[in-house]
Amino acid sequence: MKYFQVIKDLIPLLEREEEHMKQAGHLMAQSIMNGGIVQAFGSGHSYAASIEIAGRAGGLLPAKAVMEETFGRYETIEGVGTKFIESWDLREKDCVVIISNSGRNPFIIEMASFVKSKNVPLIAVTALEVSKNSTSRHSSGKRLFELADVVLDNHSIPGDAAVEIEGLYTKVGGTSSIAADLLLNQTVVFAIEEMLANNFEPPVLMSANIDGGPEFNDKLKEKYRDLYGYRIWINK
Repeated sequence: MKYFQVIKDLIPLLEREEEHMKQAGHLMAQSIMNGGIVQAFGSGHSYAASIEIAGRAGGLLPAKAVMEETFGRYETIEGVGTKFIESWDLREKDCVVIISNSGRNPFIIEMASFVKSKNVPLIAVTALEVSKNSTSRHSSGKRLFELADVVLDNHSIPGDAAVEIEGLYTKVGGTSSIAADLLLNQTVVFAIEEMLANNFEPPVLMSANIDGGPEFNDKLKEKYRDLYGYRIWINK
């Protein structure tokens, strides 16, 4: 059970991010209360964390995961992210979450730079110390954490994998996915609590697998249809 122990040891480090999670939750809450949506993006495997806050039971309706169809195949090639951005429906009242363990690849940097050019709040989920000790692969020299308004540190180690097995040439058991899920789910909880504190009814989805859940969700979607249209269902 080595991996379980690694995660148990990781949780106290993630708890140190409480204030940053509250700040990120504030950005999400303000966006939604003002009529915007939360947009989450992760290239490659980081896409898994982006869908954790979009379209799930107990999550917020006005949130979507932005999909890049090649799942990171070209994330190291400068200019690809800029081209992708041309089809991105990003608006002033939105809030963006970008997940990248290294925070160094051109695709991510171009996405983050576009967000900041639109004066849209940006939350980064990254391995902060790893990123600080890495060089950018983008000509700007920037890394994700340098562009974000709030940074959620997943406290991953270089290479992400954290479990040593005797006789194997590399570690196994990555921690960044679980860390990102914990950070982002707690951030959403903080956002919902802030909405309630402001007498704003949080548009929270129920599970489609409990009695009454689908009917509740249909009514919720209909309530917000005029405000959001199909923005929350279209990938870009």
